[in-house]
Amino acid sequence: MPGHGPPADPILCSFPSPQVLVESLAAFVIKVQREAVEKRGKFTLAISGGSLPKNLNALIGKPGVKWDLWQVFYADERAVPLDHPDSNHNLCTTELFSKVPIPQSNIHPIDASLLDDLEELSDSYEKELIHEFAQKDSARFPVFDLILLGMGPDGHCASLFPGHELLSEKDRWVAYIEDSPKPPPQRITLTYPVINHASYVAFVAAGESKAEVLKTVLDDPQQGLPSSRVRPVHPGHLYWFVDDAASALTQYPRSELKV
Repeated sequence: MPGHGPPADPILCSFPSPQVLVESLAAFVIKVQREAVEKRGKFTLAISGGSLPKNLNALIGKPGVKWDLWQVFYADERAVPLDHPDSNHNLCTTELFSKVPIPQSNIHPIDASLLDDLEELSDSYEKELIHEFAQKDSARFPVFDLILLGMGPDGHCASLFPGHELLSEKDRWVAYIEDSPKPPPQRITLTYPVINHASYVAFVAAGESKAEVLKTVLDDPQQGLPSSRVRPVHPGHLYWFVDDAASALTQYPRSELKV
């Protein structure tokens, strides 16, 4: 279980096309799931939105995916109804969960009855995490088996944006943001202490539009972009799944993916 120790260096895996990236990501998710199930009989996962849910389509129909043992949370969520087009839960349901045999009780969306009170909404979601993790784990923060993140053109991840006060949050598991620079402005998000206690964190970024910011995140982390601050503590692992277009500018060394 991750504890105190040096943060993990990123492992950069670059693939010749988005299609190869997606297939490799699916194999990686299945590997992490297998490890988790062997250890504890379940697989805890947090997913962000954007293009990530569609990138997980390659898991549909794959042998070895034990959907009944998944426990799925959201790395961030917009404060909108669950059927709203901006909802990460709606996106994940449309792109993935409606197409696979995962029990509804294993998916943990926000409580949409609390949208008018962001503090209550984030507290409620933190209680969902406490119910899943705190009763069984002695760690101060939950230890997800895997957190999957995208990266915005400004280097943001989950709903952690450049220059925002949430970047320095040290205690809360789930925090809210009322002034997201990207609409919709009201959201909740997992904090760095939670993200950086995961056993595995994997970013997914594709396309030449990500090349400049990926170079900054990997080659110049002292700039402090939000995605640079994701550094799981030992023995956690940090992977970047990118295509060659996204990695064209970075000098960071590539690694072969082992699954």
